[in-house]
Amino acid sequence: MSLVSLVKIPNNTQYPMKQAVSEALALIDYSFNTAIRKVVIKPNLCYYWDCTTGQTTEPRFVAELIDYLREQIPSDLDIALVESDASAMRCKYAFRMLGFEKLAKEKKVRLVNVSEDDCESTDIVCNGKTYNFMVPKTIQQADLKINIAKIKYTADPIKLTCALKNIFGCNPYQKKYKYHSDLGNIIVALNKIMKFDLSLIDNNIASGIQPRKLGLVMASQDPVALDVAAAKIAWLNPNRIPYFSLAEKEGVGKTTYIAKGESLDYFRMQYPKPTFKAKRKGQLRKLLVQVGLGKRLGLA
Repeated sequence: MSLVSLVKIPNNTQYPMKQAVSEALALIDYSFNTAIRKVVIKPNLCYYWDCTTGQTTEPRFVAELIDYLREQIPSDLDIALVESDASAMRCKYAFRMLGFEKLAKEKKVRLVNVSEDDCESTDIVCNGKTYNFMVPKTIQQADLKINIAKIKYTADPIKLTCALKNIFGCNPYQKKYKYHSDLGNIIVALNKIMKFDLSLIDNNIASGIQPRKLGLVMASQDPVALDVAAAKIAWLNPNRIPYFSLAEKEGVGKTTYIAKGESLDYFRMQYPKPTFKAKRKGQLRKLLVQVGLGKRLGLA
């Protein structure tokens, strides 16, 4: 079984997120290799939504993580924050609007739009199918790859977007709607071809019809186990999310885990439950994509 930690972000400290990350990593017995020189951090910047909506990664979380890395790894680190262009989102605007351009200047790290990065064409077999992806060199050459996800309910067939789904954003191809009909397989294939060393969840704010303060940080070296635990927090049945079992079958991780730290039920009871309205909205979105209007409306 894989270790998954759950930590409540403290309120009475100057650097609450750094402390929460430190505690979360200690609970899973994680330590950094001091030979690391190149670090990639993949936040969740899926659209232009501010972090107060619970939809995107908080810049402060990334800033305090960067400070923590520099304390733990005594070297001159080359740190790159990576994201890709999407059907309805451009990195150059998202980086600026969501506060990451300012963060990069303050912390002296690089912002990399992997849609503009040098890439290498690579084939990968998943669920009996062969897929071809362009793998960004910045990700490929990193000594340490950190995935920072959000727990978000979605009414489409994958039901949950979290650590595994966040790697979908490492695919440099802009028109990602072309993958939506085969999304579960695509997510697993991308996680096979671009394996991240550490997955964190920044859920200080939980998304929902009304975003809610949750104060949760999670950590695991296993993105599958992390997502299974996250699904339970989001009131979802992991057994009804097919790409979890596929990810285990394909060697990405395990669906069984040992939880460390705060009780999972403590956070679940505070997480906004999926509503009938949200489900109907997801069904409408799916229909619009199917009839060809999704791209025009910025939904695909």
